[in-house]
This record gives sequence, C-alpha cells and structure tokens, in this order.
Amino acid sequence: MDICNKFHAPYLDCGWDLKLGIARNVQTGLLPVNGLRLQPENGTSGWYIWAGDEMSQDDDFFVLLHTHHILHWCKMVIPYLGLAPGWTFLVAPDYENAWDNEALRKSANTSIDEV
Repeated sequence: MDICNKFHAPYLDCGWDLKLGIARNVQTGLLPVNGLRLQPENGTSGWYIWAGDEMSQDDDFFVLLHTHHILHWCKMVIPYLGLAPGWTFLVAPDYENAWDNEALRKSANTSIDEV
C-alpha cells in the first residue's frame, strides 16, 4: 500500500493465488522491469511483467506464474503489485515510476495484444 500512497493510486490486492503473465527475460537481470495491470479475470491478477525497453508481441513472450512465486523471479516488483488495473510501473535499482495509464483504465476489455 505504500507505493499506492506514494503515487496516489487506488489499491487492489493482487491475489497471491492468482496467476500473472511474466516474461522469462525477467530472470536474466535485464533492466528496467516493467509491469502493467489489466482487469483481473479467469484466475489471473491482470499483471503482465517484463524486462527491458520493449515488450515483445511474440505469442510465447509471457508465461503464466502464480503470483506467490514472484519472490523467486523478481522481488523488486512486489511493492507495485497492489496498483489497481490501469496502472503501469517501471523500476530499476535506482529508479522507480508508476502512473495511471488512462487507456488501460478506460478499457475493461483491453487485451495484452492491444497495449
């Protein structure tokens, strides 16, 4: 909740037993780490997390991961997982930013392919 307070963002629990989409490149140490949250649905938290400057459009770029396993993939993103749908973050060891992505927030039916 501290990150939500810091960025004046609404809080929505990420559901530690739900799944998120994560790119394998997150485990390589590539920076920055990015995340965006769509509406939770069908057992997912709505989170998509990847590393680097660009998100690939490849069908296999994201793999499903139960949120409680994020500790073993990328601990630095845990404080941001309470950001509500429509929010995006970008973090690196000496940098952090989170913002309300109006296009994501307004579209409840946005898919990751449209981002």
